[in-house]
Amino acid sequence: MNKVKLNATGRVQGVGFRYTTFQLAKRLNIKGTVKNENNGSVTIFAQSDDKLSLQKFINEVRKSPSPYGRVDYLDVKIDNSPDFDDFKMIN
Repeated sequence: MNKVKLNATGRVQGVGFRYTTFQLAKRLNIKGTVKNENNGSVTIFAQSDDKLSLQKFINEVRKSPSPYGRVDYLDVKIDNSPDFDDFKMIN
């Protein structure tokens, strides 16, 4: 399983970013979570057996899946969290 932790900063809250990230994850069969942070960023845990799907997901998040959003910086780190069964929006 390929796993990453993403943290997106920019115009990523109040613009449908979590919902469109959720839709993107479902379309690409990505498991994990997306959550708004108190500092205005969004944290995403993403997992997939398919490395290419995970890379496509990262690339699309970097471009902002929301047409009203803007990602100024996307921090990508390899992650070792437990496996997720589905993709969920938190808070």
